[in-house]
Amino acid sequence: MLDRDEDILKAAESWIMSGRGVALATVVETWGSAPRPAGSNLVIDDKGTFLGSVSGGCVEGAVVTEALDVIASGQPKMLEFGVADETAWNVGLSCGGTIRVFVEKIGDAKTGPS
Repeated sequence: MLDRDEDILKAAESWIMSGRGVALATVVETWGSAPRPAGSNLVIDDKGTFLGSVSGGCVEGAVVTEALDVIASGQPKMLEFGVADETAWNVGLSCGGTIRVFVEKIGDAKTGPS
């Protein structure tokens, strides 16, 4: 994982310039416990390559899957993941909590960065 948001966004720009479709996922809200704070980012290309982190575990996998749909359709999505304390570790949250993640297409080879 890259340490700084600037590194993640530079990678996204490089991917776009090389002809890939790219989406940006951003944690916009958290309730209870969440492994990553609001403002955390994950960039995903049209092949499923990703950098950064919005949560971990299967939450991150679900965000990547949804991002591929966003890249294909161009339509942004608001995702919400929540879990009870008893099952939190199984889905990648450190304990009971909820996160909301906004996923948007930020560019492709035809349009460049948005």
